[in-house]
Amino acid sequence: MQGAFATTVRRLRLRAGLTQEALSERSGVSVSTIRGMETGKRRNPQLASVRQLASALDLRPAELDELLTAAAGAAERTTIPVPRQLPAPPAPFVGRHDELDRLDAALRSASGAAAPVVITAVAGSGGVGKSWLALHWAHRNADRFPDGQLFVDLRGFSPDGDPMDPAVAVRGFLDALGVDPGRIPVAPHAQAALFRSLVADKRMLLVLDNAADTAQVTSLLPGGHTCTVAVTSRNRLSGLITGHGARHLPVGTLTDTEADELLVARLGSARVETEPSAVAELVGLCGGFPLALSIVAGRAHTHPHLSLADLADELRDGTLDVLDDADPAASLPAVLSLSHRALTAEEAEVFALLAIAPGPDIGLPAAISLTGLGRSRTRAVLRRLEQASLVDQDAAGRYRMHDLIRRYAATAHHLADTTRETALRRVLDFYTHTAYAADRLLDSHRDPIELAPPLPACRPQPLPDIPAAMEWFDTEHRNLLAAQRTAVAHAFHHTSWQLAWALYDFHYRRGHRHDQLGVWQIAVDSAGRLPDSGAQILTYRLLGRAHVVLGHHQEAIAAMNRALALSEQQNDRALQAQAHYTLASIWPDGRRALEHARRSLDLYRGLDQPIGEANALNAVGWYAARLGEHDTAREHCRSALALYQQHQDVNGQAQTLDSLGYIDHHSGRHHDAVRHYLQAMSLYRDLDNTYETADTLDRLGHTHAALGHRDRALDVWRQARNLYRRQGRDQEAKQVDRQLDALSRGGHPDGAR
Repeated sequence: MQGAFATTVRRLRLRAGLTQEALSERSGVSVSTIRGMETGKRRNPQLASVRQLASALDLRPAELDELLTAAAGAAERTTIPVPRQLPAPPAPFVGRHDELDRLDAALRSASGAAAPVVITAVAGSGGVGKSWLALHWAHRNADRFPDGQLFVDLRGFSPDGDPMDPAVAVRGFLDALGVDPGRIPVAPHAQAALFRSLVADKRMLLVLDNAADTAQVTSLLPGGHTCTVAVTSRNRLSGLITGHGARHLPVGTLTDTEADELLVARLGSARVETEPSAVAELVGLCGGFPLALSIVAGRAHTHPHLSLADLADELRDGTLDVLDDADPAASLPAVLSLSHRALTAEEAEVFALLAIAPGPDIGLPAAISLTGLGRSRTRAVLRRLEQASLVDQDAAGRYRMHDLIRRYAATAHHLADTTRETALRRVLDFYTHTAYAADRLLDSHRDPIELAPPLPACRPQPLPDIPAAMEWFDTEHRNLLAAQRTAVAHAFHHTSWQLAWALYDFHYRRGHRHDQLGVWQIAVDSAGRLPDSGAQILTYRLLGRAHVVLGHHQEAIAAMNRALALSEQQNDRALQAQAHYTLASIWPDGRRALEHARRSLDLYRGLDQPIGEANALNAVGWYAARLGEHDTAREHCRSALALYQQHQDVNGQAQTLDSLGYIDHHSGRHHDAVRHYLQAMSLYRDLDNTYETADTLDRLGHTHAALGHRDRALDVWRQARNLYRRQGRDQEAKQVDRQLDALSRGGHPDGAR
């Protein structure tokens, strides 16, 4: 059966209109040789004879390349050496079990299948260990590729030159496959075709390291379905995934355990065990970045006089100097700079802006305000940064930078002061205005505050309802806390206390008591720096409430007395009413608490503020009930409930129903108490208010116990305990544990709650 070479010789001869004898006479090649070439009997044609034929046939360059490629293919089919080009993998190797399993699975899935070549695109940021992983896996599986392993560093992110031309890589592969230089075609596309021909039926592994983009890789992909290709790149190579069916394998950072293992392997267990706290800090500061850990280990090894604590001190100062080195391969800033260099000016600016954004991550809506570029452009730039492995996008669509990359980004691109400050103001306006609107959804009856309009190009996120508002607060909570700290650092004091105000209801509903205290301590200081007595009174009052929830009664009283004194100086009856209302919740002395509640009610009744009046009515009812004045308590609470219902204040209704349940329980109306508690919990759950739900569950348990409903009491107390634990309310959880224990042992818990 004729091969490609025989077919090519015959076709070119016939095109020239020559018989075998005429071609022999013109070229000087014997007729028997030409006949052997055309019948396929001469499987290893001599290069000199091929060139004589080419000259006699007067071939064009493309035809000459075709003839040489066919001749090389015929010759090398029996003479291809087995290349073993894999370089030694960096040692030691730790972890990466999931990634290795996925590479193994990709290889297994292609076994025996008539499918295209198996390609795995290993992507991750510079220094995260992509080549480390690919080479370790390749050596571990070398015996599965009996026809050889080819390797090339494509230098896609080289510190000392441009990415390698794919034609150079192809030529290198042809050399590795033993092709006689004289048989190699001139045209790059013909060389690539020859390469594909040579490996088409081989079981070979190709490791294409440090690819810049898909275009650099495509001409290096073998034909057939027996080869396996592993490509590493800082870019995601989406074209390779889409156009060639490559399997995407993202490579992230090491776990803390794996990072520990790497340091032990590099430094020895004795040195690591000598300074466990320093090792833990180094692991945390390096954030699982293999190159960073290796650089630290290298410094510790070459400078044995330095303790690991000394190295941690250097790394802790916020710069990357300790991870820098004259050798680019041993310098994290140098490695990252190569990715940064590939960015456009716009991408580099957004990269730097992301580094100054408050919080550990950022969603697209906040990023739009940060950049000021609009939705589609911001999304496109973020996608490019993600493809470059400079940011990661999680399953929820949020973007995050590794801490070390963030440190680098903060200094890698110079931002003009006006650009930096304007971007910060926009993103802080985004968080403040979105949080304010979300809080208005949670409690539309709360006295509003006035915000300045957001800066141009700031786009606060619209939220449709209470569940959406609570979900947004849950997602953005850490960023909102960071936004307040950023506002203080830049002396944006209005933003600082307004963020605390906007977080109030969310913190209350979720039981974030310590965060509530923290934001109001900051808010009081910020308000004190402003010529705004109203802000000062409000922040002191809400600081007092935050203290009392944590049982800090003296601090709460001091803050509330300050708020009351300021409101009296301003002769503001509404602020005085609010101050007395809060003071009622502070005093452990029931009589003093009731006095403040009554004073608050008197002030509100002259202000035409029905919700404030309802709050005070409920407070009077609650503290009267605590003193055993049940008729007075029930009367005030029923009046409060009517006002809340009239003005559709759901949270107020829930609080008052809980108060009525407490009054019923302590006046012996246990079935009415159960009904009121269940109604209160239904409303609290609609409001996603887990803090008050826990308290009402606790009180409901006492009523069930009083009715002899042991199983129901156990059930609701377990629910209450679980909520208390989630909220960090340890004392309340322990008290419920005691109640559960007493009831489980057949006792009768105190029903006074």
